[in-house]
Amino acid sequence: MQAQDIMTRNVITITADMAVRDVAALLLEKHISAVPVVDGGDKLIGIVSEGDLVRRPEIAGEKRGSWWLDVISKESERASDHLKAHGRTAGQVMTANVASVDENTPVAVAAQLLETRRIKRVPVLRDGTVVGILSRADLLRVLMMQPEVLSQTPEDVRADDRKIRAAVEQTIHDIRSDAMLMNVIVDGGTVHLWGMVDEPETRAAMLAAAEGCDGVGEVEGHFIRVPTWA
Repeated sequence: MQAQDIMTRNVITITADMAVRDVAALLLEKHISAVPVVDGGDKLIGIVSEGDLVRRPEIAGEKRGSWWLDVISKESERASDHLKAHGRTAGQVMTANVASVDENTPVAVAAQLLETRRIKRVPVLRDGTVVGILSRADLLRVLMMQPEVLSQTPEDVRADDRKIRAAVEQTIHDIRSDAMLMNVIVDGGTVHLWGMVDEPETRAAMLAAAEGCDGVGEVEGHFIRVPTWA
């Protein structure tokens, strides 16, 4: 399997001039923990995560760092930390030089990247443009299905499965435009629907729509409720 076979599509992206306050509101509203930053040509230039925002004084409080750390740290590092803490736009607080994978990257290779870099997610690119996000959660979903799927080669993945996935994703999007909270994984004609869905009627509609797509064998729903924040 490749990154394109299990990644979450319909990725939300932002531009570098977006206000930090608006970025924080977006993460909360969409129930996501990070968002890629793209340039005017939709090329990836960075990512803003919850970790980039929790350092800010309005959240963590204004704290004075250890004097000895100030002495041994590089001036460029201190400047970068200050900018992340006080920057007003996504471009100022984002993490640049982001680890990413190509859509054709084998899932096992992507998993190793997440492990060695100790990161939770990577943008998936096609010619430098973001086409998805591959997270630890996506890998765990596959492991729950069939552990051996992770080691499949591109030749092992049925072309029909990719056609089915595209068709199911489209029909789900027609039911619910906020499909970025959903992910579809297809293995051997069996469709697995993962995502945050509250309403029983919406769940039933998605399952029925997936079952109606050509080539689909079985459909399994793995739904959770959208979290609420106190």
